[in-house]
Parts: sequence; structure tokens; C-alpha cells
Amino acid sequence: MRILLVKMSSMGDIIHNMPLIHDIKQHYPEAIIDWVVEESFVELARLNPLINQVIPISMRRWKKAIFSKNTWVQFFNFRQSLRSHYYDAILDTQGLIKSAVIAKLAKGISYGQNANTSHEYPAHRLLNEKLEIPRNLHAITRNRLTGAKALNYVFDEHHINYDLHLPTQTDTSLTTILPKKFIMLFHSTARDSKHWPNDYWINLGQFLESQGYALALPWGSDIEKKRAESIAAALSNAVVLPKLSIVQLATLIKSCIACVGLDTGLTHIAVALNVPTLAIFTDTFIWQAGAQPTLQGCAITIGGKPSLPSVENAIDGFRQLMPQFSGE
Repeated sequence: MRILLVKMSSMGDIIHNMPLIHDIKQHYPEAIIDWVVEESFVELARLNPLINQVIPISMRRWKKAIFSKNTWVQFFNFRQSLRSHYYDAILDTQGLIKSAVIAKLAKGISYGQNANTSHEYPAHRLLNEKLEIPRNLHAITRNRLTGAKALNYVFDEHHINYDLHLPTQTDTSLTTILPKKFIMLFHSTARDSKHWPNDYWINLGQFLESQGYALALPWGSDIEKKRAESIAAALSNAVVLPKLSIVQLATLIKSCIACVGLDTGLTHIAVALNVPTLAIFTDTFIWQAGAQPTLQGCAITIGGKPSLPSVENAIDGFRQLMPQFSGE
């Protein structure tokens, strides 16, 4: 059996698709699973050893140069790669027009959300099999349910496995610049409405420093770097990291004491790596995308649309997180 997954972005969505892959391999160990992923997240998808082939797509970049000859050359090369195999099932877990188009281009029977549950209404018209995937479920459950209905199996909602594995040979030089007892703060996200005020981060950082922790702040853009520098400047034991790849960041995440972050991809990576994680939600429903740890992990989500968690809420959440993880 050969299966194609279509979930191209974003970082958090890629992580939320991982448990579906585990389910498929549990029920069909012989299954060969390929995955279409936006080029900037290929590195992340390849951290899952259950994936046979990651097929990069550059849709975000192509849209910016749609009339360029080079864009169309790259598109037809992608299409040729996509159609090099016949798939017994093509699972579109994104529910968008663009993902349905990719599912339509591939060779095989496509499955995805029906008219009632798709994120974009016309998308279902491009699919062969339309599935009822209720919207009032967590994103991970919706992905897993798509696979279960398409491939005719039952999954245990309470057992989640991400199968995220770091390379055995990783760059350890970064860990030498950080103290052993450090916490990572994921202070930025792609959507402004998901942010937490800088002074809240500073107050929380001061509390964490008072408990003996050092802090590490990553960033991915110039705006995020300025935010990290502004927060770190008001703290006494905080480091603004250099710009890092996804694998480098995952390596640091795995080696830290805990993570505190917004509804952003790095927070979900920390959860997938079983690192104790406090997720601060401001403009997302917890039932929709809250941290979902494995049985070996520990994660707490506070806030949730439409509330703005206070610093006191975050401190209380952190106090619950650490004893719960350490068994104290």
C-alpha cells in the first residue's frame, strides 16, 4: 500500500499531522508513506523516520513570481515527481483549495473533508471521497480521523505518538554557549493576535530567573529578533540565540529544562519531543490546537480564545508543570 499525505504548512500543522502517520503504520506496517510539504518545512518532516519520501513544494515562493518561466519549470518538475507513483490513498488533511488541487494532481483516490467540514468550501469538489470530519475536534484528532475513515481502522484518541527523531549526529556546539539549566521562550508567532505583551514576557522571565533558570530566546525574522532583544535586555540571564535551522532548534529544545511558548510551531515541536511545555494561548481555542503530549510527556495550555492569560496565570501554570513532570 502506498499513501500520499498532503499537509503543506505550517510548522504547527506539520507536527499535528505526525500522529496520523503513526496510526497508519500501526495498522498497515507495510505502508509506504510519502508527504507533500512546503519547502521551508521539509527538514522538519524528515525528522519522522516513518516517512518514505518528502516531496517539496514551493507554492509560497511560486505565488510571488507566478509569471516567471523558472516558476513554471519548477512546478512541472514538482508535478512530475508527484505523479511518479500511483497512490492507493491520497489524504488531504489541510482542507484548503490549494491542498485539494495537489491531491487532484496526484495519481490515486483522494480523501478529505466534505462540504460541511472543509476549511474552504469549494475544496471538497476536487476530491474523490468526501469525509465528515467534525470541526469541533482538536486538529490532531481531525487529521487522525481522516486517515481512520479513509483506510478503515479505529484509533485510540488518548494515545498520541509523534515519532519525531533527531539525527544521531547533531551539532552540539550550540549547547556549549548555554548553561545546563535553561528554559526556551517562544515569544513570537506568525499572527500578531497570538502574541503576548513584551512586558508580560519580561515579568515571567524575571520570575524564572529568580528560580535559578537561564533563558534562551530564538527568532526567525528581523521583527522577532528585535522582540527577543527587547525582552532579553530587561533580564539578567537571558541569551538571544543566533538564527538557527529547525533541526538545530530542535536539538536545543531537547536539551533544555522546559519550554514556554505561544501557539507557534516551536511550542508544538517541544511537546512532540516530550519536553515539559507551558503553552500560552491568546487567540486560539485550546480545544482546537492546545498542547497534546504523549504518555511520556507533560504539557499545560493556559488561556485560550478570547482570554489573555496574565503573568500570574503563567507562573501558576509553570509551577504545576514542573512538579508534575519531575514527580515531586
